[in-house]
Amino acid sequence: MTNALRRLVAGFLLFLTEFAITLSLGVLGVVFFLAVSREVFDQDAARFDAQAFRWARDLLGTERQAWVETITFLASRNFITALGLSLIGWFLLRRRHRWYSLLIPVVALGSISLNLVLKNFYNRPRPLLPLTSASGLSFPSGHAMISASFYGLLIYLVYTHVRRPAWRWLLIALLGLLILLIGLTRVYLRVHYATDVLAGFTAGIVWLLIAIPVLRRVEFQTKKRLKRRLQPSEEQPAS
Repeated sequence: MTNALRRLVAGFLLFLTEFAITLSLGVLGVVFFLAVSREVFDQDAARFDAQAFRWARDLLGTERQAWVETITFLASRNFITALGLSLIGWFLLRRRHRWYSLLIPVVALGSISLNLVLKNFYNRPRPLLPLTSASGLSFPSGHAMISASFYGLLIYLVYTHVRRPAWRWLLIALLGLLILLIGLTRVYLRVHYATDVLAGFTAGIVWLLIAIPVLRRVEFQTKKRLKRRLQPSEEQPAS
């Protein structure tokens, strides 16, 4: 077997492995989301949501609303938009990573759009007596879904590009903790039920699992076509 054929087989097997893992995780995520959405209006889900309200208040206390609102702001549309535009500008300046300037808005805008579709489909009202102002529908949580997809994308970028293991795992742990805290603050502020947050996390992760492999494949095909187009012009004419 030639080296070229070995590389081709290895690349094909790697693609199949990545595809199988992504598909499996995506299917599990969809199944979990559907299970949560099916149970969301049942009595058991109502008891779970009521207990989650009490647990969040016991965990975070009653005197931390300002701190909680700061955390929940980190998944607001205004903050995500500003952070997303900053990252797009950064990646545009770095020639090696310009493709990420497309990945970021696709993940962010896709997550927001999908969340609006799901909210209008399920049409679940928000909890009564919220501790802060909130508008729109409740299921799934937009903050949870956006945080899972956007900060999940940052986790992917950190895992892919940060070389030092200590820094890599520290940043991943901090981003993962931020995602969990954002979901917890939505329950604490009584602007979402816990089932809204769980569904939002699941939907955001599923969207991320779909968007990243698809855009990576588009990137590969685009670069391949560009390389083919540039090759004839780069060839020197025979003397």
